[in-house]
Amino acid sequence: MHGMKSDLFSTEHLAQPATAPGMTLQNAKSIKYAVHGEMFARQGSMVAFRGRLQFERKGQGIGGMLKRAVTGEGLPLMAVKGQGEAWFAHEAANCFIVDVEQGDALTINGRNVLCFDATLSYEIKTVKGAGMTGGGLFNSVFTGYGKLGVICEGTPIVIPVSAQSPVYVDTDAVVGWSAQLNTSLHRSQSVGSMIRGGSGEAVQLMLQGEGFVIVRPSEVTPQKQSAH
Repeated sequence: MHGMKSDLFSTEHLAQPATAPGMTLQNAKSIKYAVHGEMFARQGSMVAFRGRLQFERKGQGIGGMLKRAVTGEGLPLMAVKGQGEAWFAHEAANCFIVDVEQGDALTINGRNVLCFDATLSYEIKTVKGAGMTGGGLFNSVFTGYGKLGVICEGTPIVIPVSAQSPVYVDTDAVVGWSAQLNTSLHRSQSVGSMIRGGSGEAVQLMLQGEGFVIVRPSEVTPQKQSAH
């Protein structure tokens, strides 16, 4: 880089040496992880690394084989082990870091998981009330403590849910929610034709209780959906 002049080399773009283990935002579109031991990431999401790292494929996790059979989309993970730094990103989606504390349980759609600390445990669950309708709605429930790297197309909207006001979200747009919320599927003919461009019936996920739900502003486009 010596002698080369460009905005590209400004300090904001430069990868600085890690000051602490674990994940930090490199920028809005990527997460840097200083690995000391082990961490997990979605397969194919690592864009660069340095140091002494080994990588191994991790199947689907608990219940994942079933999930793949039912929905045709598991969340294939890889384990990254050793000492070094790795950068993760996915299709230029926005990246966020969620701190999960002991006692928390967070449900995240598999398609929105980027990477996470080995101190977090996760299992794949069927969303209650979402049974087999439309292939079933499956999510990863994270518990324990540690950081979770989440990806989202567009800027996410976090909506508080309270006992007084349940929230209805489009199943395609939901990123995740506090796992203690009660979920059920809600079908509405009339609302559907307004929300989903006149497609007739729509299915929303109804969330009740105390907590929050994370929604992405963009919908799955038909081309993307068929690609899965």
